[in-house]
Amino acid sequence: MIYDEKYNHSSDIELITEYKNTRNNVFVGILYKRYSHLVLGLSLKYLKDVDEAKDAVMQIFEKLLSDLLIHNIEYFKSWLYTLSKNHCLMILRTKQTKLRKEMDLQIHADSFMETENDLHQNKAAEREIQYTSLEKAIAELNEDQKKCIELFYLKEMSYNQIVDMTGYNLNEVKSFIQNGKRNLKIKLEKNGE
Repeated sequence: MIYDEKYNHSSDIELITEYKNTRNNVFVGILYKRYSHLVLGLSLKYLKDVDEAKDAVMQIFEKLLSDLLIHNIEYFKSWLYTLSKNHCLMILRTKQTKLRKEMDLQIHADSFMETENDLHQNKAAEREIQYTSLEKAIAELNEDQKKCIELFYLKEMSYNQIVDMTGYNLNEVKSFIQNGKRNLKIKLEKNGE
C-alpha cells in the first residue's frame, strides 16, 4: 500500500524500471490498475465473451511479469495494446483449429473406423454417397444452422466473419454451429450413414 501511494504518479517507464530493479510485483500492479480496463475492452472486442476476456486480461498481466524483464519498452501503452491483441488472436486461432479438427473427425469418423470394408468397396462411389447424404442432411437443417454450418465449415469463415456477414451475435453463431453439428450427426445416424 505504501508503494502504491508513493509510485501512483510515476510514469509507466519509471514503474517498469523499478520493477526491473526490484522484481516487486507492486509496480506491475500499478500498471494493472491503470490499464486493465483498456485490456479488458480490447479482449471483449476480439473474444466477444466476458469470462474469456477477463481470463485473457489475467493471462496478459501474468505474462507481463516475465516480458517486462526481457523487453526494452519505450511506449508501454502501445506495446501493451499489441501484446494484448496478439494474445487474443492466438486464443481465437487455437479455438478455430480445435473446432475444425472436431468437425473433421465427426464427419469422417466412418472412413477411419471401417478401413477393412473400404478395401472391398469402390471408395469413390462410397464417398460420393457420403457427400450426397451430408449435403442432403445440411439442406434439412433450419435456415440459421444451415447458413452458419456452410459458412464455418465449407467456406472456412471465422466466428467473427460470420457475425459480420449474417448479423447474428457471437453466441447465436456458436449455438447455431453447435446445434447444427448435433442435428447433422443425428440425421446421418438416422439414415445409417
